[in-house]
Amino acid sequence: MDKESQNCLEHFAALKFKYQATQYEDSLPASLLYLILRKLDLGIELLDLESTWLGESQLEETLEAIKQEQKHKVQEFRNLEFEFSKLKSKYKATNYNVSWQSTRLYFILLKLESGTLLTDLEVQWLRRTGLYETNQIAQEVKRFTQLKSQYKASQYQDSYPDSFLYQILKKLEVTERLSDSEYNWLLNNQLLETAEVFQQQESEKEAQFAKLKDKYQANLHSDLLLSSPLYPILQNIDAKNDLSDSEINWLEQEKLSETIAIAQELEQTREFAALKLKYKATEYQDSSPKSHLYKILKRLELSNQLGEQDINFLKKRKLTEIIEIANEKYVSILKSKIDSEELLNESEIEWLKNNRHEDIIIFAKQKHFAALKSKYDVLRYQDKSHTSLLYTILQKLELKERLEATDVAWLQETKVEVPLATYSYDRWQQEPQHQGTKLFSGKIWIAYHTIEANFYEQEFQRTDNKWNLANASSHWRKADEPEQALQLTNNLQLDKIKENKLKSALLTTRGGAFRDFGKLDEAENCARQAIKHLQKSHHPYTLMGAICFERHQYSDGEYWFQEAIKRGANPRDMDSEIKRVVKNANDENKRQQVINYLLNKDSQRYAWAKSYIKKPKNKI
Repeated sequence: MDKESQNCLEHFAALKFKYQATQYEDSLPASLLYLILRKLDLGIELLDLESTWLGESQLEETLEAIKQEQKHKVQEFRNLEFEFSKLKSKYKATNYNVSWQSTRLYFILLKLESGTLLTDLEVQWLRRTGLYETNQIAQEVKRFTQLKSQYKASQYQDSYPDSFLYQILKKLEVTERLSDSEYNWLLNNQLLETAEVFQQQESEKEAQFAKLKDKYQANLHSDLLLSSPLYPILQNIDAKNDLSDSEINWLEQEKLSETIAIAQELEQTREFAALKLKYKATEYQDSSPKSHLYKILKRLELSNQLGEQDINFLKKRKLTEIIEIANEKYVSILKSKIDSEELLNESEIEWLKNNRHEDIIIFAKQKHFAALKSKYDVLRYQDKSHTSLLYTILQKLELKERLEATDVAWLQETKVEVPLATYSYDRWQQEPQHQGTKLFSGKIWIAYHTIEANFYEQEFQRTDNKWNLANASSHWRKADEPEQALQLTNNLQLDKIKENKLKSALLTTRGGAFRDFGKLDEAENCARQAIKHLQKSHHPYTLMGAICFERHQYSDGEYWFQEAIKRGANPRDMDSEIKRVVKNANDENKRQQVINYLLNKDSQRYAWAKSYIKKPKNKI
């Protein structure tokens, strides 16, 4: 019999045994039963006539075995599918929806589950398929497997990264101390060699701790336990790390002053090296923090300029680059100060002059001038030069210095152009004074009179000359501080003042302050007393005229103004008082009454009053 026939006979016999058909006598390869059993073994479903033939051939046991085999295959199919689903979930591959029968993923996941490392091709396949989380887990499995081998724990079966052992091995890798529970876990899981590795690490650390204590003069601290706060502190020092405040405080509490001194010296040495590199002084050999160069560089870091002694020190040692860097840095600091609108002091200006930086001085003055013009609301003044007289005047006001008579005269004569858009054309025509506003107004006016008021108050305190009191009160009123004027004249003892002119002046300025507050009765009382003391002075008459206009007693007001003019008052001052009444009127109807009276009296002289007429609102 040839080899092929012999194989067929053996195969047929094996199939009959498998499907419980050994009683069937025909064993020839051409047998119909052999065909049926071969089809079954290949998983091919039987035809009806084949099943019928088996029944007719009294092969019921074979039919039952076939049914059981088919059930087993169905169940096994389901088992494989369920296992694949569980593995996908465990290894973060649930988004991969290809059937387990046609993908290599099942095989890869089983390799991971068994702790077998993936090949490079399998890793690349995971990446190409977009299974990044699965690949990440695979890398962790790989690392876990390597750590188990390295730390003699390969007998531990679980290779999934959430294993408690994995966390322990990662600690061992960085020589981090294990807790008691972690160490006991190794013993309980018979990982004795791994536990021994830990003990060996601890012994090495204890030896290192002892050396560090000796090296950094910390032997006064008797605690040798690795849990001592001293151990990480000494490790920090040895690793050339700066100590934190809390670490230094702990060393101080333990009275380890020598350790602190060593640590600080090392820190300063490192800082010195960094500063030498920054300031291009690496060729300087001395690296000790006690070096004078270290002190110089430290001061530079604090934005301090070089002193003459420091400059000489650097020049002698040919460290001129440091001087250049320091000068550039100081110039930058001064520019920043200027940009933030801070004033340069005298020493800074002197330094700039000595170092030929006049352009920065000019820039600083121009910036300061612009800031002062903004503060005093005179930005419309076109001259931006730091040589402008206005800049000198504003500096004096800022320093609360009195202005010279020539300064005041210049302010009175100098006007600032006002754009036409600021006013209506009619008002522009009616008020030619608005075509150029005098500098001596607004905030400059207020600042000037405030300084003058304070000056005369101080003079009064120094000399007890009550003319200074009158002058101070007058300036406080002009500075829009009538309350200050009243306070100065609250306790006038007129019976002790011999000079009638002084009495009149004090009463007039006090009456003016009352008028500023709208207390017209008190103002009138002061004005009449002032006239009684000195009838030839025009000032109290002017005050009476203004009071009458405030009360809308226009004819009475005209009378008092005429009396003031007879006594030397300037008619323009009368018009200024009338304009003030119009401007400050709170009641619109009363303002209109004044305006109507003035325009009826002299429409050309009082043309300016038209600008205060309230225009009716447009009706929608």
